[in-house]
Amino acid sequence: MNTLFLAAAGNGSNSFVMIIIFIVLIAFMYFTMIKPQKKQQQKKMEMMNQLKKGDNVILIDGLHAKIDSVDTNDKTVVVDADGIYLTFSRMAVQQILPAEANVTDKPAEEEPAKEEKPAEPADKSDEAEPKSSDDSTEK
Repeated sequence: MNTLFLAAAGNGSNSFVMIIIFIVLIAFMYFTMIKPQKKQQQKKMEMMNQLKKGDNVILIDGLHAKIDSVDTNDKTVVVDADGIYLTFSRMAVQQILPAEANVTDKPAEEEPAKEEKPAEPADKSDEAEPKSSDDSTEK
């Protein structure tokens, strides 16, 4: 009968170790997979709650647009994409662009005007070449 108790005690310690390993495995999965995903989802929900008219956004399909209106009851947004008004779910907003991005876009529009100015000195260099060729013919 003693052997029966010893055998049961040996199996009990193996079961206890297996339960501990199982609990550690579940805790590892929670801290590596579930908790970071919940943090990302919480950040996205905070971003959705901060949406307001006039924000520049990027939608999940890559569309860049400006928020025209936000409907909190239906959880939708109406975006203006170059004069085309589209209605999307608020969850379709991937990123809110900072206001600084608007400032950087304006100088980009002015740059093509600056590109036209260097073309003028190129014309002057063309005029300089015939003069040098005329000088060589006069000698």
